[in-house]
Amino acid sequence: MNRDYALDGEAARLAVSEGRAGPAWYRPRVDPDSIRALREKSDAIALRDTALWLGLMVLSCGLALWLWPSWWSAPFWFVYGVLYGSASDSRWHECGHRTAFKTAWMNAVVYQIASFMLIRNPVVWRASHVRHHTDTIIVGRDPEIVAMRPPDLIRLLLNLFGIVDTIHLVRRMFLHAGGRLHPEESTYVRESDRGKVFLIARIWLAIYVATIGLSIWLGSILPLMVIGLPRLYGAWHHVMTGILQHLGLAENVADHRLNTRTVLMNPVSRFIYLNMNYHLEHHMFTMVPYYHLPKLHELIRHDVPAPDPSILAAFRRLMPVLVKQLRYADAVIIPVLPDGATPYGPEVDRLRPHAA
Repeated sequence: MNRDYALDGEAARLAVSEGRAGPAWYRPRVDPDSIRALREKSDAIALRDTALWLGLMVLSCGLALWLWPSWWSAPFWFVYGVLYGSASDSRWHECGHRTAFKTAWMNAVVYQIASFMLIRNPVVWRASHVRHHTDTIIVGRDPEIVAMRPPDLIRLLLNLFGIVDTIHLVRRMFLHAGGRLHPEESTYVRESDRGKVFLIARIWLAIYVATIGLSIWLGSILPLMVIGLPRLYGAWHHVMTGILQHLGLAENVADHRLNTRTVLMNPVSRFIYLNMNYHLEHHMFTMVPYYHLPKLHELIRHDVPAPDPSILAAFRRLMPVLVKQLRYADAVIIPVLPDGATPYGPEVDRLRPHAA
């Protein structure tokens, strides 16, 4: 039987009434001065990484346009697509937290650009992400659960090409442009912010209509290869890495060590993902900028599960659990803590009979 993950349904009501909403999250005991130092933001580092991201986008897109319609353009469209459809996800995330840059307006500018690339309304999704951190993988509360139980593996596969997400987001854009919110969005978007939601959606819709119109006028798909379609053909990396954040781990717990994983990744993926592979660390200390997460990892590694050593290793551990969840939705991974770590709380006892 499928579970009720609706944010305005019975599970949401029970999460509040039973005290699961807004839990007091476990944090390792660390020197406050060390955390304070890691929270320091740097315009220089964020500007360097942003300039490299946007510069590579301009270069790859320029070469793709120059070589179009030859198949020699394909590798450059591939690079451009990943930078547009995947690297934008981590920029959206970090600038949404306002931790990438020290200067506030720089975070705001990059956040708006990345939100447009992803077709994520910046007002709605900022509110959504606040809820995600407040109620991480709390059923009925978290709007950003990637896959419900039992998992829809076909949906996950389609999302490697951005298909399901993009259809969903385009529908929401039309809904917002018409001056309405989805009922679930109404549970976390403030009344005072709704006018901004509708205005942004109307501006975006005008841009997309103009791009489609230009494609029709030119008799070429080329304008859409630059704006819009990269959200589809470049989404695979952010979906691949996003799946590894929480999937297969526990629901309805108050310890991120049980519901969030860290995965060691290659330098290219870390650049695309802006070090969000250190996802457990990020959830425990959300105000630490992405460029300090490796140091945070070293600081708390004594009290958290060992990271998966690679993307491939993480999927090898995850996939059997997802398959098992098709038959037995309660199957879950319980990460092993290192010797000397603070033990899990009593909530882990209800998970142990279902450990996979």
